[in-house]
Amino acid sequence: MTSFEEAETEETVTCLHLTFYHPCQDEKMMFRCLNFCKREQVRADEVAKFGRDSNICRYNLMDTRVSRIQFSLQFYRKLHTSEYCFEIKNLSKKTKLTVNQTELGYLNKTDLPWKCIICFGDYQILAEIQEGESVDYFETHLHLSEAPVLQERCLPCMPSLQPIPENGISPSIFLSQGKSPTEIDENEL
Repeated sequence: MTSFEEAETEETVTCLHLTFYHPCQDEKMMFRCLNFCKREQVRADEVAKFGRDSNICRYNLMDTRVSRIQFSLQFYRKLHTSEYCFEIKNLSKKTKLTVNQTELGYLNKTDLPWKCIICFGDYQILAEIQEGESVDYFETHLHLSEAPVLQERCLPCMPSLQPIPENGISPSIFLSQGKSPTEIDENEL
């Protein structure tokens, strides 16, 4: 047998990709303490905290409007399955956190969908989970976005889901002009 045949089977690692955006990031540099574009290992039993307090939080946001501990992410395995997930918990008493369109108050928590947008204040974070098999740790991979992730990804942008009539004219065009839509017989067109 060769050393290749005797080598342990390599397991894949769950990776949480987080893309950060804030409209004032160029001026205020609130992400300057985050390690972008390099994967970072986090032990499976560790709670990953995000916030202003560098003594408590692993991921620091340098902004006085951010809570000392804004939110946490906990890696776990679902009961009676082999599926691994993340749970997000709002730890801010002052700021509500939204995950897609679910609003979380202080100490509320929910499972993180495999792809979602986390918002609080002017912060937007696109979270994407890349599945893996490792039970000992997961990885985080942080990215910085120049454009709002809400506009890029359009997850909560619901106006695009409005039905468009057969004539192809959206009712929102009339509303933006201050006119209300009127019903017209199709034979009149």
